[in-house]
Amino acid sequence: MVESPAKARTIEKYLGRNYHVVASIGHIRDLKKSTMSVDIEHNYEPQYINIRGKAPLINGLKKEAKAAKAVYLASDPDREGEAISWHLAHILDLPLDENNRVEFHEITKDAVKDAFKSPRQIDQDLVDAQQARRVLDRLVGYSISPILWKKVKKGLSAGRVQSIALKLIIDRENEINTFVPEEYWTIDGDFKKGTKKFSGNFWGINGKKRELKNNEDVQKVLSLLEGNDFLVENVEKKERRRNAPLPYTTSSLQQDASNKLNFRTRKTMMVAQQLYEGLTLGGQGHQGLITYMRTDSTRISPVAQDAATNFITNTYGAEFSKHGSKIVNRSGAQDAHEAIRPSNVFNTPATIAKYLDKDQLKLYTFIWNRFVASQMTAAVFDTVRATISQNGVQFIANGSQIKFKGYMAVYNDEDKSTVLPELIKGETVKKVITKPEQHFTQPPARYSEATLIKTLEENGVGRPSTYAPTLETIQKRYYVRLVAKRFEPTELGEIVNGLVVEYFPNIVNTEFTAEMENDLDKVEDGGMEWQKVVDQFYKPFEKELKKAEVEMEKIVIKDEPAGFDCDVCGHPMVIKLGRFGKFYACSNFPECRNTKAIVKQIGVTCPKCHEGQVIERKTKRNRIFYGCDRYPDCDFTSWDKPVGRDCPKSGHFLVEKKVRGGGKQVVCSDSECDYQEEKQK
Repeated sequence: MVESPAKARTIEKYLGRNYHVVASIGHIRDLKKSTMSVDIEHNYEPQYINIRGKAPLINGLKKEAKAAKAVYLASDPDREGEAISWHLAHILDLPLDENNRVEFHEITKDAVKDAFKSPRQIDQDLVDAQQARRVLDRLVGYSISPILWKKVKKGLSAGRVQSIALKLIIDRENEINTFVPEEYWTIDGDFKKGTKKFSGNFWGINGKKRELKNNEDVQKVLSLLEGNDFLVENVEKKERRRNAPLPYTTSSLQQDASNKLNFRTRKTMMVAQQLYEGLTLGGQGHQGLITYMRTDSTRISPVAQDAATNFITNTYGAEFSKHGSKIVNRSGAQDAHEAIRPSNVFNTPATIAKYLDKDQLKLYTFIWNRFVASQMTAAVFDTVRATISQNGVQFIANGSQIKFKGYMAVYNDEDKSTVLPELIKGETVKKVITKPEQHFTQPPARYSEATLIKTLEENGVGRPSTYAPTLETIQKRYYVRLVAKRFEPTELGEIVNGLVVEYFPNIVNTEFTAEMENDLDKVEDGGMEWQKVVDQFYKPFEKELKKAEVEMEKIVIKDEPAGFDCDVCGHPMVIKLGRFGKFYACSNFPECRNTKAIVKQIGVTCPKCHEGQVIERKTKRNRIFYGCDRYPDCDFTSWDKPVGRDCPKSGHFLVEKKVRGGGKQVVCSDSECDYQEEKQK
């Protein structure tokens, strides 16, 4: 018994006609939706019921089990999968002390057949860890949500991971709103030795690093320079090694797919699931292409290491293999909790491309490249750092050149070589030009899906399986919205966050939540009872709940006067807060259902008429652009967001542009001007 029909079909082909593989289609039992379903008075006992609508499926599974000589449970190799096997065992009356649980981390013929050679008992510690998480999430969600419904509005929710994610987004927004840009300058220099040109950057004066805070500082430096002859004061040459990246975990795959492929987190997991469950590769038949995609481990099994060593040695040469040229055929089962890797390294993206769709091929290529690179030697660079000076004013020129590609033969980190001419200490080079440039410090960027997942992971909050549903939930509740692929909090999100922070501080305390994740890991390892983890959390949480019930004031989201009348019936218009934010509506509702969108000011005066305010608008296709609120008297429009400053070079207004690979950059709106500020992630 497995979870997915696609997985069932693949495994049945591998096992042959003596086996019949059936699917449970995910969980078959869960807590009731209508009640808390956790008996707090009796050691937090969860009250499970069969999931509504699954009765025909359960009856079918019982019939299959009764007719079979033996029943094996082959759900996914994680807490959730172990819990599914445990629930199946209860429903089918299978003994829990029987070796009927088979586990494999890749759906290949060898892995599946090996798993059936050594079935084991259901791991109760793994099940308990899942139960603890489920009970904790239910206690939080079903305790706080009704209070929010009562005090704010229906349909709201809070959760252990989602509340921290929301707080991170709002804290970042507050940082952005309070950020004050600071001016600073740089001086770039172009030099040449003979006919070869190279670049350097101003560093300091007389061996002391110097910051340039304004144009006055720049002019003081430039006043020290006379003529075009500069001395090569010092040349440092070093060999630098860069080690290969680790193979993918769930979160690092989600981050890379978001940054480089523009995949939403949910899409990444959906495509990875398809690759894991398998595709038909022509004459090779149906094969699982990657190992299990929910993991926070970077470990690789000895068998997979040997295969990679073999492939790398034969394709690139022994010097590229991290494990040496000698192939050792180790026996033994796959290690538990491996990284995400190709099931068969010899299935290169090029050889199986015709069997995969566009998205499958993109993600498989990422996983394959990263895994092969992780088993290769470091890349080696020759680096040069030259100090070039005149009258104590020092410029630094840096150069690097790849000496040995190593893992970069497969996985290009986009580290471009910058080759300097052969510079010798004591010689003279010529200045071509020095270019002072004004810059302003940038506020921190709003979180993207990738950067939010990275921050949650760095804080020890959540686990691989929780990130995608968490990001979906905070958007579904309209606590945040995605604007240009960045999370922006809504007013509703700020209201809910304020209440949770005030009355349930532990829920949004990253250290507290990370410690709870560690305790769940201890349950999984058999070092802690799951009820103790729940009890340690619930006792103080219960006091907070009682306090919130009494002290939390009801927040009435009142309709604000809009300041103008309805153009349909003449009644005053009001501002309402709906599921998708604020909007104008007629106060004569429901007799009049006239509504209008509210335009959003960005706090910038129109750069064309210098009277109106720039507002965010949308085309019929929902694409955002910026225009003057005095339209049609002023026809200013821009696809890029004006920042409220003028270009120091051309005088045109500056805009914020999205850049390739994620992030944004302030540039001049005049396409003929090359002014740009530092990229912002």
